[in-house]
Amino acid sequence: MNPFIFRNPTKLLFGKGQNSALAAEVQKYGQRVLLVYGGGSIKRNGLYDQVIGQLQSINASVVELAGVEPNPRLTTVQKGIDLCREHDVELVLAVGGGSVIDASKAIAVGAKFDGDFWDVITKKAKPTGALPLGTILTLAATGSEMNANSVITNWEINQKLGWNSVYSYPAFSILDPKNTLTVPRDQTVYGIVDMMSHVIEAYFHKADNTPLQDRIMESILLTVIETAPKLLDDLENEEHRETILYCGTMALNGITQMGLQGDWATHNMEHAVSAVYDIPHAGGLAILFPHWLAYTLDERIERHVQLATRVFNVDPAGKSDQDIAKEGIARLTEFWTSLGAPNKLADYEIDDSQVARMAEIASNRGEFGNFKKLAKADVEKILTAAL
Repeated sequence: MNPFIFRNPTKLLFGKGQNSALAAEVQKYGQRVLLVYGGGSIKRNGLYDQVIGQLQSINASVVELAGVEPNPRLTTVQKGIDLCREHDVELVLAVGGGSVIDASKAIAVGAKFDGDFWDVITKKAKPTGALPLGTILTLAATGSEMNANSVITNWEINQKLGWNSVYSYPAFSILDPKNTLTVPRDQTVYGIVDMMSHVIEAYFHKADNTPLQDRIMESILLTVIETAPKLLDDLENEEHRETILYCGTMALNGITQMGLQGDWATHNMEHAVSAVYDIPHAGGLAILFPHWLAYTLDERIERHVQLATRVFNVDPAGKSDQDIAKEGIARLTEFWTSLGAPNKLADYEIDDSQVARMAEIASNRGEFGNFKKLAKADVEKILTAAL
């Protein structure tokens, strides 16, 4: 494995009843709070009232930013930055899923940055600090609650880019499975695809001697595969929600990538697709990932074989490595499709008219990917195969 240093400063408060810890955590950082949330589901399920009640109990001054988009936009981030400065905010509190948390990370860092925050996202400038960020997670999916990553869309120029900073880790994250009980079926499916994709991105690496890392990743995937159908048959089952919630966090809090470098090309391609068509992130991943896997069979096929046999129970007897790997890819597609995920771009009414444009967006900073380098021509082939 590669030498590594691991540090994750986020305090994780996980499990039933952890919502009650909010007031005590907020008090550690100040009284002036920017509350960030999305389309209003937290008001329908009662979580908003719980949060406001706890904030009122400590006499917190609350400013709200509602309406964060599923693909959070730079314009929304700027609104939040402006509110932080106008009201001298001391803590940003994100209540929602990964999109809300991603936007809140940008707001917290942007509030302490003097300049155009897009320059931070495009790595033209470095942030200098951040407001403290707390999160209450309502959707098991992105893992943003316990990492430094954020993805923001600049809709005016159709750019959707990931970024991170040492300053963008949440100070604390509250994960109570009760907060996810009302997540609808389609969003539950998308979350499951997203967390599995995070693990598979890390799984395809070129480091040697990673037996423990591989087994950790395989255990997450196997747990999700075992639990997902049960959850979808009983969406209000708190134990299944708890298991999936924990899997989503562990999939992308850094533990799977100690001593190795994952690929992440599929995420980059999906960002290009959703920058043009604004489709659900995980829907795009479900479509693209099997095609990326098929396109990379010439790179260390033993990784494909290992995934197929250890996770998808492909019997290797009498089969070539190519056959084993392809059967594994087919089983991944079948599993995601059985949950209700899309499997072709046409499911979102996407045709070949924007393939070249999306490939250009994905490759505008040159070749990308760590397991296999992709250029624009490679992206066009993968996108075309996914139509």
